[in-house]
Amino acid sequence: MTMLTRAIPSTGEALPVVGIGTWQTFDIAAGRSGLEQRAAVLQALFDAGGSVIDSSPMYGRSEAVVGRVLGDMGARDKAFLATKVWTQGREAGLRQMEASLEKMASGGVIDLMQIHNLVDWRTHMKTLRAWKEAGRIRYIGITHYTTSTLDDLADIIRAEPIDFVQTVYSIGVRAAEERLLPVAAERGVAMICNLPFGSGGQLSRLRRRPLPQWASELGIESWAQFCLKYLIAHPAVTCVIPGTSDPAHAADDCAAGVGPLPDANQRRRMVEVLEAS
Repeated sequence: MTMLTRAIPSTGEALPVVGIGTWQTFDIAAGRSGLEQRAAVLQALFDAGGSVIDSSPMYGRSEAVVGRVLGDMGARDKAFLATKVWTQGREAGLRQMEASLEKMASGGVIDLMQIHNLVDWRTHMKTLRAWKEAGRIRYIGITHYTTSTLDDLADIIRAEPIDFVQTVYSIGVRAAEERLLPVAAERGVAMICNLPFGSGGQLSRLRRRPLPQWASELGIESWAQFCLKYLIAHPAVTCVIPGTSDPAHAADDCAAGVGPLPDANQRRRMVEVLEAS
């Protein structure tokens, strides 16, 4: 079975529902063993039919590691590259984005450029629109990782023509369901979920107990898949981006994008399981 896809609303392009986040996990020195392990992570993503790799200048060496690994693999054409601008001022933003294109071995084009944590977003939005018009980026996005900014993100996508919004959303942190996802669906904005496992404690709590028997009806074989399928089942979600440096975990995460998804009643049962843990 192949990974499910969702259409990017602004174009209709199909995007696989599980990708890879690189915060912390790809911020490594360029040693052989570390690079080989990250190559195995990306290979697991590609083997499962995934493509989205999300990074940022904020993530230390992650952009450069992604670029190095993709180059070594000869796999740039398999990747949907997403990164961010994270600085103050137009000129600083231009320099940072030029550096990101070079570090990520992008071939001169980034699929998705996002304004990280809304830093100086009005200034950078003008640059992103110019770059999109020039064909240097394919999509424009905005991001944040806190629930306190959900209303700000919603206000911006109501007012601006934006392709993607990225925010925190997990089975344990569900504020986006009321405050952002309906607006994204209404405005035709693709949604990327960061921190899809919430805090580290969420999975730790769940792993102390067995999976519910009914989870097998959804093809769920791990708590990671349980948590990710909950998110993917929301029709406004386009892609989830769990982060890992373990190829086996990457393959397990990607398996959440295959097979049946929970309906509304099953999603309620999933929340009950979490709250009882």
